[in-house]
Amino acid sequence: MGIQFDADHHKGREYVNMQQATYLQDKKLLPPNINRLSDLAYNLWFSWNHDALELFARIDPVQWKQSGHNPVRLLHEASESQLQQLSEDPDFLQSYQQVIAQFDDYLNGSTWFREKHADRDYVQIAYFSAEFGFHESLPIYSGGLGILAGDHAKSASDLGIPLVGVGLLYKKGYFTQKIDASGSQQSEHFQYDFTKLPIQPVLQDDHQLTISIDMPGRTITLQIWRVHVGRNIIYLLDADHEANQQADKDLTAQLYGGNQDTRIAQEIVLGIGGVKALRAIHYYPNVYHINEGHAAFLTLERLKELLQLGLPFHVAVETIRSATVFTTHTPVPAGHDTFSIQMVEHYLSPMLQELSRYKQDIIALGLDHHTGQFNMTYLAMNTAGMRNGVSKLHGQVSREMFKEFHGHLDANEVPISSITNGVHLDTWTAPQWKELLERFLPGTWKVEQANKHQWQQIEVIPDESIWKVHQHLKDALIRYARHNLMEQRRRNSESEERIEEVRQYLNPKALTIGFARRFATYKRANLIFNDLYRLKKIVNDPERPVQFIFAGKAHPADYPGQELIREIYRVSQMKEFLGKIVILENYDITMARFLVQGVDVWLNNPRRPLEASGTSGQKAAMNGVLNFSVLDGWWEEGYNGTNGWAIGSTGNADWATQEKENTESIYQTLQKEIIPLFYNQGDLPHQWISRMKRSFNHLVPFLTHIGWYRITQS
Repeated sequence: MGIQFDADHHKGREYVNMQQATYLQDKKLLPPNINRLSDLAYNLWFSWNHDALELFARIDPVQWKQSGHNPVRLLHEASESQLQQLSEDPDFLQSYQQVIAQFDDYLNGSTWFREKHADRDYVQIAYFSAEFGFHESLPIYSGGLGILAGDHAKSASDLGIPLVGVGLLYKKGYFTQKIDASGSQQSEHFQYDFTKLPIQPVLQDDHQLTISIDMPGRTITLQIWRVHVGRNIIYLLDADHEANQQADKDLTAQLYGGNQDTRIAQEIVLGIGGVKALRAIHYYPNVYHINEGHAAFLTLERLKELLQLGLPFHVAVETIRSATVFTTHTPVPAGHDTFSIQMVEHYLSPMLQELSRYKQDIIALGLDHHTGQFNMTYLAMNTAGMRNGVSKLHGQVSREMFKEFHGHLDANEVPISSITNGVHLDTWTAPQWKELLERFLPGTWKVEQANKHQWQQIEVIPDESIWKVHQHLKDALIRYARHNLMEQRRRNSESEERIEEVRQYLNPKALTIGFARRFATYKRANLIFNDLYRLKKIVNDPERPVQFIFAGKAHPADYPGQELIREIYRVSQMKEFLGKIVILENYDITMARFLVQGVDVWLNNPRRPLEASGTSGQKAAMNGVLNFSVLDGWWEEGYNGTNGWAIGSTGNADWATQEKENTESIYQTLQKEIIPLFYNQGDLPHQWISRMKRSFNHLVPFLTHIGWYRITQS
């Protein structure tokens, strides 16, 4: 399947007739009357359409689960007889035709952007990110940054915003987490078979399109792959090419792996290689979005293009600034990538030699005069006309952090705004909730997700219906958690008795609190353990029991983060907490869906103000789960006193004071507010359900697509 280019390269797009995709990449033919399963498999639209997911599951439920919900692998491994049988099954054909009709309507239907900007000149936004978290079938993400990027891409598609993404295709992804019998995290890596992922090579003249970038003493060849995300395309660069040395092949082997040399080379591949890839496909975007500083080298490649056209240096920089947006996600200086000037000069030497007269000017764009280091955030801020944090509080923190960058301006005058992160409703809201909402909300509710007036209709949904959906999702979570724990013990060669006892873990009727995120020390996963005697009384109350489910990964090099996992595991194995505090292994998108949809309360207790935004609690809110969080990141804006609970105050006390005050606040709020409200029920917890409704009513329109609405209307 080849590509065609628009004659006007300023409007360059890759045109693909997806309806001609009658085979998979290995040319495996599908029966003619179901051949568009290939179209569905290669467009991640399936990941947020429940009917499409159900259709693939019907092909082979066991293999669907074993494939990691990967339709490409599923179709690869299905036998010809299986596929032929499906093509003759009237029920399957009816479902297939309905899904294809939905798919075509989605791709060809009217969108918010097309209606609002029909008279505008052609717009193209390039979105650069080191990771994208679309779905478990494409594991090229590690955490919140990637999930946000994936949600942005999906939201842009829903709104019809013409976005093209650029990222890296990691052969080994991030890592698979195992927890051994001592509670230690074990990291496992696998090499993915790209022919069985929902990606496709970009072809030109029947060969995969490649570009090359110059590194000191060598040239690196990069293959270009594409991912269809609804109406838009994300391009991924892959260094695993036969022309490259093994060390260069490994540049796209693993997300956030290797040393400083690997990191700077990866960021050159992403930034400089990404711009070259867009040019090779004849894309000339109007706007470039740098999602965190990893991709900031893209501005140097664009600078080189303009300088070679003869523009003066300062004019070229201002031209780039006028078309660049930078989003910073990190509220602490140590979280921003820095490299020594010598390292930057070495790795950028081919470009600096070519632009030798501008060498010092280019280096100055990223130079931090206080540290003498080259700071990728400084490079981004010097070359982006719009800069934003990811919540109002993070915007304030960023302005304070970078006021010296602007010559000691008053923090309030530093030109960094904020756009609070949001999430993609269709991805994270359980199908059962969407089905219920379809019955009570206006028919346009999915299109007008940010219309707060329509969400007031939540109030008319019967409490019985609300609780039935919630309890169904909670039961599903507990079954999933038990299976995870049993597999963990079975793999660790524990006794059959130890494996079987898990069947009694977690009470479906007990108040269930979830904590799941990256195990970084500032997130304080172990804060609830500061007073185990008090926690024991809370957990073991026979009339009002409480249970906790933990999950999360620590970076393989983050030893303090891994120690948190060991501590939680140690507590979970104490007799008084057995089966009431559990820690699940291998936190990923699949597990995240079960957790944010199934717990009663979502716990978040970072050190304020170190949580730039955080979006896991937003996903929970999309499912009627109540947030119990420090007033940090998005929750400071989202909390209104009636839609969840706050931990502590809005002050920025020192860490020791926060630790003491937050610990007491957690226990007090649990014992005096949360637990009594949950158990204050006859047949139904009406007061609890009322708070769930207020959470839905207030938070969903505030969080869904919020960033994109604000950007596109500014």
